[in-house]
Amino acid sequence: MSEISAKVSSLGGILVHVEPGEASRARVEVAAALAKAMGTRLIGLGAEMAQPLVASPYGGVNSAQWVVAMNQQIEEDLASARAAFLRDAEGVDSEWRAMREMPARALAELSRTSDVVVVSAHPNTNYYRAVDPAEVVMHSGRPVLVVPDKASPLKGRAIVVAWKDTRESRRALQDALPFLHRAEQVLVMAICGQDEAGAVQRQVDDVTAYLTRRGVKATGKVSVAPDSGVVGELNNAADAIGADLIVAGAYGQSRLREWVFGGVTRTLMDQPTRHLLLSH
Repeated sequence: MSEISAKVSSLGGILVHVEPGEASRARVEVAAALAKAMGTRLIGLGAEMAQPLVASPYGGVNSAQWVVAMNQQIEEDLASARAAFLRDAEGVDSEWRAMREMPARALAELSRTSDVVVVSAHPNTNYYRAVDPAEVVMHSGRPVLVVPDKASPLKGRAIVVAWKDTRESRRALQDALPFLHRAEQVLVMAICGQDEAGAVQRQVDDVTAYLTRRGVKATGKVSVAPDSGVVGELNNAADAIGADLIVAGAYGQSRLREWVFGGVTRTLMDQPTRHLLLSH
């Protein structure tokens, strides 16, 4: 491997969100294994924000006592998160950070330290303590590795790249190069309507040729299916080659539109069957 390829194939750091106890164990173990395999530093981030005080209509609230109790709870949670990180990242070059901030906002801010941010697909709904993956994808400016529930360590021997001729897909392709260089098999997969198949095939041929010039072993495939079948086609292709990672551009259309009408990004994150590397 050339010096340039070696640099492309490495990561300058991995940032992972950590919660107390067992809540983040799977994602930290995935991030730690990836950091070890890539020979890079793992940065664990504990972040929590005090929830707003809501007064009960049936009685007064001692706000001073509430603030003291909430601050104490946050300190205990951050200490517990640090202990969980040290347990799950044992033996890996690592460091710990803690912030009193909304976790998604804290991850976006601290993403300056790393090349990849690791989160879970299904956090709890308390966003003062947990992370909405979509927020991190939209605001971090980094590729986000979304870890499915009860995930095994990411092997990355076979990878599916979801291709659509958009800015987000081009960004995802570039962000994924450290993973693609390490893979034994990379499939560039595009799904389109029948009337688009010829043009899309030429796009896929261009992408695979580009990857080949970058030293990536890539093949291409175009599948004809309706928009509603895109995620199913991607998962079927991943199953066929034993891929445990799908690379995709995220939110090529409005995130609000996806929330209302559905979309590929939302479906991928709502129904994860393998690791996702998403870029916006």
